[in-house]
Amino acid sequence: MTCPATTMTPSADIRRASLWKPLSQQRVHCRLCSHYCIVPEGRSGRCGVRHNKGGTLYTLVHDRVAALHVDPVEKKPLFHYLPGTATLSLGTVGCNFTCGFCQNWSLSTAAHDDGVSSPTTVTYVPPRSIPGHQVTPQVLVEEAVSCGAASIAFTYSEPTVFYELMAGTADLALASGLGTIMVSNGYQSRRCLEALRPRIKAANIDLKAFSDRFYRDVCGARLAPVLDNLKRMVGFGWWVEVTTLVIPGLNDSDDELAAIARFIHDELGAHVPWHISRFHPAHELGHLPPTPLETLERAWKIGRASGLHFVYLGNLPGHTSESTFCPGCGTLFAERFGYRTQLPNGPECPRCGAHIPGVGWGHTTRKGHAPHLYR
Repeated sequence: MTCPATTMTPSADIRRASLWKPLSQQRVHCRLCSHYCIVPEGRSGRCGVRHNKGGTLYTLVHDRVAALHVDPVEKKPLFHYLPGTATLSLGTVGCNFTCGFCQNWSLSTAAHDDGVSSPTTVTYVPPRSIPGHQVTPQVLVEEAVSCGAASIAFTYSEPTVFYELMAGTADLALASGLGTIMVSNGYQSRRCLEALRPRIKAANIDLKAFSDRFYRDVCGARLAPVLDNLKRMVGFGWWVEVTTLVIPGLNDSDDELAAIARFIHDELGAHVPWHISRFHPAHELGHLPPTPLETLERAWKIGRASGLHFVYLGNLPGHTSESTFCPGCGTLFAERFGYRTQLPNGPECPRCGAHIPGVGWGHTTRKGHAPHLYR
């Protein structure tokens, strides 16, 4: 696949969306995510990329990829799913959250008129030229295979809003022997999640805080649907890992961090990895400082004290907490530095023989290169 990195072309057409129903007065009820937007004719939902035209809901991003790279799977971050392999990672513009700390705000807000997000304002926009490169699921799968990737990851913005592209690509990817990964805020509707059940094999879900007020004020959403969906994903048998971006003064209290750790342990399982990620000033929270190392290490201790077997610190290359240790005897199992992983020979601890949960330990190698394809 060759596409100029800076060329943005208009979408050739729009496609009828999935998961919605018509209402009176040419309104539509979108059932894709837990916002359940009621969209008037001529308007778009909160995501900015599902548009009501004449009483029919259309997706504006079924063939629009705005970011496409070959990444180490550890960058998602997924440490226990096909470790040491490459994943073809893709995303479109649009997002159903309005997080003021968004690291990929240039993608998430690109479909809004003003190009900014607000935790309290829903911006509706008319359809227009959507940034991105025209693709098909077949082309994406062929690209993944040619690059030597072991999987395809739906990521960067919010995969839920490009559900149709994700579903079609996942079906072809699985048929080609590739893994499928969703990196998401976890705000799907129950119907959407059930439709994804056979299509996704692993997920990293942002659990941004354990306060509904935080979700409402900072993200423009609610906490409960995310918690419910995390439990459903684990129940599906997906490999699930959880990420929390720790932001100074917003979600870094001992009580908040302990509540997240307890939820993961009690509701998802002690084996579910928790990635505690360092905040860097971005978007509307550029005035805040980066997360202090002491805060991250305190969060790590809270996670371990809560009984979690695998707690990792993110955005701290070289820190011991990047590596995997046997929860039984403490032996180093998989050593990491940044996105480089020294893989074990199999899923058992070399010292005590305990099984380390995950998918693909010791059976994969990184075959692909990791070029910047386009963005």
